[in-house]
Amino acid sequence: MDRDVTARLRVVVADDERPARTFLIALLRSFDDVVIVGEADSGKGAVALIQRERPDLALLDLQMPEVDGISVVRMLKRKEIPLIAFVTAYDEYAVRAFEVNAVDYLLKPVDKRRLRETLNRAQERMEHAEIVAEQAARVGAAIEAYEEATKPPYLERIPVRQREEVILVAVNQIASIVAEGEFLNITTVRGDRHTITYRLKDLEARLDPARFIRLGRGTLANVDLIAKVSLMPGGTHVAILSNGQRLQVSRIQFRALRDRFLKL
Repeated sequence: MDRDVTARLRVVVADDERPARTFLIALLRSFDDVVIVGEADSGKGAVALIQRERPDLALLDLQMPEVDGISVVRMLKRKEIPLIAFVTAYDEYAVRAFEVNAVDYLLKPVDKRRLRETLNRAQERMEHAEIVAEQAARVGAAIEAYEEATKPPYLERIPVRQREEVILVAVNQIASIVAEGEFLNITTVRGDRHTITYRLKDLEARLDPARFIRLGRGTLANVDLIAKVSLMPGGTHVAILSNGQRLQVSRIQFRALRDRFLKL
């Protein structure tokens, strides 16, 4: 069923810079067909806000510290993702990626007429359920294109959803990352365990290769924590980490481990 065109667009705003956030909210309040259902000063706050309010449209600052606009989208379940418009200072890679994938964006300082265009576009999309359903895929494609073009620096922290909170796990405290179906199980030096939904090869590309090494098809380990590698019956190998973890090592990866790090 089509959305009532007279309904007001429910919008959330997320920007860590208060002046920019206040300015954008003031512009939004000048439109009668918009209702602001919440604002967030961080990516963590944006995730919780979107999950709670289920807005029609989220205006996300692309460059927020710790959890940026892209990370906000990644941390939401597909059914939780509203229409997205990224707000950013000029970034040619972002603009190109968003335009190609039909994802809306606003350049800072936000122009009122350009914001009106974004709101009109969102209203039109809300009237067609099939377009809204496609939006998550479009945003995902735009993010992949943007990250491929910008080649972001190695991660120092990984945001993890835990109930109603977002925990930032320091990469230098991670002992291992093991794939299990569609999930990745992260174990820290202290033995804490966290689970995220992410592809191992994508996360591996964001980690410093000098710090982590593949032990098998679905396992990454912190090189500095590998205490020893034991030969098991049948010719297999097991890596024993300093936190007590025992991780299977494939034959191919054992050779890579030996040649690159163990120098045996």
